[in-house]
Amino acid sequence: MLTDRECRSAKPREKPYKLGDAGGLYLYVTPAGAKSWRMKYRIAKREKRLTFGLYPEVTLQEARELRDRARKQIRDGIDPSIARKQTRAQAALSAETTFRAIAEEWHATYKSGWNARYARQILDRLENHVFPAIGSVPIAQVTAAMVLQAIRKVESSGAIEMAHRVRQHTSDVFVHGISTGRCEDDPAHVIAKALKPVPKRLWPAVRTIEDAREVLRAVEMQSAARQTKLASRLMALTAVRSGPLRNAAPSEFEGLDGPEPVWRIPAAKMKLSRERKADAGYEFVVPLSTWSAELVRGALRIAGPNAVFLFPSSRDPKKPLSDSTISAVYLDAGLRDRHVPHGWRATFSTIMNERAAVEDRERDRAIIDLMLAHVPDGVEAAYNRAAYMPRRRQLAQAWGDMLMEGLPPTAILLGNR
Repeated sequence: MLTDRECRSAKPREKPYKLGDAGGLYLYVTPAGAKSWRMKYRIAKREKRLTFGLYPEVTLQEARELRDRARKQIRDGIDPSIARKQTRAQAALSAETTFRAIAEEWHATYKSGWNARYARQILDRLENHVFPAIGSVPIAQVTAAMVLQAIRKVESSGAIEMAHRVRQHTSDVFVHGISTGRCEDDPAHVIAKALKPVPKRLWPAVRTIEDAREVLRAVEMQSAARQTKLASRLMALTAVRSGPLRNAAPSEFEGLDGPEPVWRIPAAKMKLSRERKADAGYEFVVPLSTWSAELVRGALRIAGPNAVFLFPSSRDPKKPLSDSTISAVYLDAGLRDRHVPHGWRATFSTIMNERAAVEDRERDRAIIDLMLAHVPDGVEAAYNRAAYMPRRRQLAQAWGDMLMEGLPPTAILLGNR
């Protein structure tokens, strides 16, 4: 049997040679002086060779342990060369299906639909909060407990809203993994209710009709694109959330030339539970005032007959106007900490509820909530879709008439005058 001293002192010769140990193990020495551990064995009546690595990186003792392991495989009827290839293939496959690999694939697939800043934010959040914990784990082996442990660290820092955002990004990666056959479950969805609820956010918003007109006038005086100003005005007129408005498709608008124009927002675009989003019965119907109908007709003409979105991005018409584009106009108008686009919902609610109190129409309060898509759990979808539609239409028209008093007509924004 070989000794470590013999291995160290083995010198190169004109031709390669072997220094035998035992059990088929030998040290193979090349003319260049390289030394590698090899093992000769027979299986299925064939002579084969296995390499264990270079000496001295692999010591004599380690080489013998590797030989003994290989001999046991042979006794069990396993070819160690084939087993090694399978192990390497499995390792390569695992590397391709780690959570990080799938997350990067998901990000690359969908980032073209986001603005560059948002795309970078998503990847940074995963890099900082998720990859250190589960990035190297095969996605199919990630458990809810692992995800919760990672998200809890964000939550414990006091960043409750960020924790929920990171959880949602993580869930999106698992959904991508499920749809591409790399995993079967979404543990990030399971932990949603285990997180602390996000504190209710109070968006900056004006509270009087005079201030509301002043805000709209200030925004529309900016040198922004026509589509951006139209989107801002429709948001003010309808009090619809930014997401459904920016992603509105031309096909969602009906009866624009008739007495009862409506905007049918698919449930999938609404702020609903995952189960309700999948239920077409939870589409939200917005009765449009004459002001809103005129604006939508004009926006449709500008967008063109083949438009994907009512308010397409100026950079790529196949993408919707971005949230940051609308917000930037409000900042340019000097409205920071005074009013934001999402604040129109609070403005509408405050002014219309005060009006209901003055006119002694207590029942209008519930209808105003309904117009804001505030429907409690347990309420039937049909209630959300069609209840009190005549009164909702009257209130929408009253709000439009109040808001637009003294403001430039929509035709000015459309460029018709």
